[in-house]
Amino acid sequence: MSIKFRNLTIAALTLLSAQSALAAEDPYLWLENVEGEKAIEWVKKQNAQTQAHLAESKLYQSLYSDALAALNAEDRLPELTRKGDWLYENHHSEDHPRGLYRRIEVDDFNRGSDDWETVLDVDALSVEEGKKWVFKGMTCQDDAQTRCLLALSEGGGDAVELREFNAKRRRTVIGGFYSPIAKQSAVWVDADTVLLASAKGDKAATDSGYARTTRLWHRSQPLEDAKIVKQVATDSVWLRPVEVGSGDERALLLSEALDFWHSRTSVYRNGEVLPLDLPESAVIYGAQGDSLVVKLNKDWKTGDRTWPLGSLVLVSLDSLVAGDPRISNLVTPSKTEVVNSVAVSEAGVLVTMLDDVKGRAYFYTRGEQGFTRTPIPFPDNGQLAIATYDDTTGNAYLRWENFVTPPTLYHYDAEAGKLDRILVQSPTFDGSKFKIEQYFAKSADGTKVPYFAVMAKDIEFDGNNPTHMFSYGGFRNALLPSYSGSYETLNGAYGKLWLERGGVFVLANIRGGSEYGPAWHAAALREKRVKSFEDFAAVAEDLIARKITNPHRLSIEGRSNGGLLVGASMTRRPDLFNAVICGVPLLDMKRYNKLLAGASWMGEYGNPDTEDWRFIKEYSPYQNLEKGTDYPAIFFFTSTRDDRVHPGHARKMAAKMEAMNQRVDYYENLEGGHKGSATNEQLAHRVALMYAHLWASLDNQQSGATSAAGQ
Repeated sequence: MSIKFRNLTIAALTLLSAQSALAAEDPYLWLENVEGEKAIEWVKKQNAQTQAHLAESKLYQSLYSDALAALNAEDRLPELTRKGDWLYENHHSEDHPRGLYRRIEVDDFNRGSDDWETVLDVDALSVEEGKKWVFKGMTCQDDAQTRCLLALSEGGGDAVELREFNAKRRRTVIGGFYSPIAKQSAVWVDADTVLLASAKGDKAATDSGYARTTRLWHRSQPLEDAKIVKQVATDSVWLRPVEVGSGDERALLLSEALDFWHSRTSVYRNGEVLPLDLPESAVIYGAQGDSLVVKLNKDWKTGDRTWPLGSLVLVSLDSLVAGDPRISNLVTPSKTEVVNSVAVSEAGVLVTMLDDVKGRAYFYTRGEQGFTRTPIPFPDNGQLAIATYDDTTGNAYLRWENFVTPPTLYHYDAEAGKLDRILVQSPTFDGSKFKIEQYFAKSADGTKVPYFAVMAKDIEFDGNNPTHMFSYGGFRNALLPSYSGSYETLNGAYGKLWLERGGVFVLANIRGGSEYGPAWHAAALREKRVKSFEDFAAVAEDLIARKITNPHRLSIEGRSNGGLLVGASMTRRPDLFNAVICGVPLLDMKRYNKLLAGASWMGEYGNPDTEDWRFIKEYSPYQNLEKGTDYPAIFFFTSTRDDRVHPGHARKMAAKMEAMNQRVDYYENLEGGHKGSATNEQLAHRVALMYAHLWASLDNQQSGATSAAGQ
């Protein structure tokens, strides 16, 4: 035997031995093979069982009908994007489940016109090309929108195809820019050049699966010949080109994510890549004049002054290139305030803020003495969001809603300081029957944790109300009062499926989010992750103490990181809940960093391949399941096409729980990406399954909920 052959044999045997050991440790590892024949057969079997258990009932049919009616409501507010003098939206309907991408002139829309012009029929394109396309956005180089890059995903994943598109003529540009499906992004440099970052190709992806190279790509040039302007190490998360500012002040930036919360930023100028002297934790929102608008997530000390975390500041771009930052203050929030969203224009800066999780809006204009703040009046106890805006005038569309009031669209004229109501969406349930209360629970370490409870005005505090808790608790995401209940765009469906049938809905603002700024998020990072779970349990216990509900009548829901939250909560406190909805979740925290985009989240959770496993293993749901424990009835949902959070998490947890004779319902959509669905019909089906699971699990003859749920 040759030395080379012997070494290869030893290497092969070593690999087989390692694989065998891993399989022995995790007997459900084969379910990580996303489209493997055995795994798909398992998925089909689970879907069939769930269909038989939940979907073949009058309750499901009623729930599905109500959900689909809400999702397909014709007067739903359009989800607008402004491009020059035009407003665009991808309109979904019963006839066009994948969407009609359409546009209307701004002035016509403001006058109440409904004369939309179809730009792209996504359903027709899917039929024509034999692919299940999901629209993912369009960026344009010119005001007439004749030079645009259209992003399309097959099945709804994060990977997209980029093709040049003429929105005015409504067709693909023959011979124009085209980049095949990959996790990628691009910005226009000029009419014939783009900066493209793509994970397609040999060694083109980071360990997290995103692009690590940005190229300067000229029209008609083969992509492989395009010049590399910057490349990062594979252990970085991604490299992305970003456009900020407009007109002569427009700048092209390159953002290298070191982990999910730290990045290095450079500016691309005249063929050069110049690093900026910014804190790695800072977030850039745009450019105002010659300065970047930056949010600070840690204190920033420059010279003899410290700029506090949570602040919004302006920093001269040239000074950042020179390494001598010139900074001026824009917003310094109070203890109960946090900057929520920012829209930067040549005219000023529009900022929405949270004050004890209640929405506020202000427009900041620059003068000789600094910035002047103009409040924009909106109702209290609601969510305020910037829908879209003009980057020159600062004119903006804002959306307001709360748990029982459907969304209303407003137009703000920045120069006149005038706010006009443009559209009011019709209700999909009778919100007048319900009230919204904000309570505060005390967590294990004494921290006050806010939560909202939506309930009937005539509720009896008898400890027996079916109650459903939703939360997230991670990645600096704030959960706000929403007509959908959760952050998923359900258009009030939960009102028909839950509230009107006798349920109480709860939104918990636990640590890990950003309801109280960067510190609220940092309080639950890495080894402090359990703070999120303790906060969540504290809210549950507070609901019980207030006699709103009891453990037998209490259910919980979370998706993605929220799926980890409810998985960990279920294994830590199985006595506290009776039903769980666990969507597109992280659950096997021993292997999460090896699956799809998982490596990009080690800044949030830690690295399980190091000493960090000591604290991760204490809560990892998959590893903490125990035989002989009676867990709450659980409904898992995921998507075969989710290329962000691996469907293996949900598959393996469900299989392991079934082997323990636990109550498990499982649904895996074959498309939909991380959203879990690609059409309203798919979403209505999944939502109806979820609520059928909840009502079946929380059923209690004494409360009368059986008859209410079956209506």
